[in-house]
Amino acid sequence: MALLESKKDRGEVRIHESLEELSTDLADYIAELSEASVKERGFFAIALSGGSLISLMRNLCGAPYNKTVDWSKWYIFWADERVVAKNHVDSNYKLAKDHLLSKLPIVPSHVHSINDSLTAEEAANEYEFVIRQLVRTRVVNVSDVSDCPKFDLILLGMGPDGHVASLFPNHSVLEEKNEWVTFITTSPKPPPERITLTLPVINSAANVAVVVTGIGKAEAARLVIDDVEPECPVLPARMIEPAVGKLVWFLDNQAGSKLKCFSQFSK
Repeated sequence: MALLESKKDRGEVRIHESLEELSTDLADYIAELSEASVKERGFFAIALSGGSLISLMRNLCGAPYNKTVDWSKWYIFWADERVVAKNHVDSNYKLAKDHLLSKLPIVPSHVHSINDSLTAEEAANEYEFVIRQLVRTRVVNVSDVSDCPKFDLILLGMGPDGHVASLFPNHSVLEEKNEWVTFITTSPKPPPERITLTLPVINSAANVAVVVTGIGKAEAARLVIDDVEPECPVLPARMIEPAVGKLVWFLDNQAGSKLKCFSQFSK
C-alpha cells in the first residue's frame, strides 16, 4: 500500500513500496484526470518530461486503460526538450514515442514536439507560439489567475540536484517571469541546449505531478518536500507551488526514505 500524506504548501505525498505499485497508482491518477478533463472541457492537455518517468507510465499501454481512456482527446506537449534531432538518443520526444506514444491510439496531429531544425532560441519561441494558438482555441485552458496556459497535467521527474524540467539550481532561467517557454544553452547536464516551460507556466497548471525514484534522490526529496531549515538551499523542485492547482508527489520507498513521514511507512 502507498503512504499518503498531505503537506501544507507541498501538496500530496504518495510513497510506494515498489516501482510496480507506483506505476499502477500513476496510471490510475492520469486516467482519472483525463476522464475528468475530457468530461469538463472536451480535451486533455498533458505535458511530459523525459527520463525514467516515461517507463513508469507504461501501464497506460495495457488493460484497462488502452480501452477505457479517450485517447482521441489527448494533446501531448513536453515540459522540456533537448535541442537535438527527433531521432537522437537524447530526445525526450523519441523516448516517449518509442516507449509510450507508439503504443497508444493518440491522434498524430495532437502530438506537439519542438521543431528540431531550429536553434534553441528559435525553437522556444516557436513552441510558445504553438501553445498560444492552442490556448486561443481553448485546447489548452487558460489560467484563472494569470495569462499563462493552464495545462490539465504537467508530469515532471526530478534530478538528484533537485532540478525539474530543464530548470536547474542557481540558473538564471529560474528568474524568467514573462515567457511561457524559454531556452538554455548552458545546461549543467548534457546536452547543453534545451527548451523548457517556465516556472509561472508550471505553477499555473491544473495538476502537477512529480515522480521521484531511487536512493540517489532521497536527500533532494527531503529538501523539496519536508519543512527544512532556512539555510537549506531552495532547489527548483521546491519552487513548484501551483497557484490554484493540485501538486502530487509520487515516490518509491527509496526516494522517500529521508522524509519525516517515512518512519510510519517503514514500520
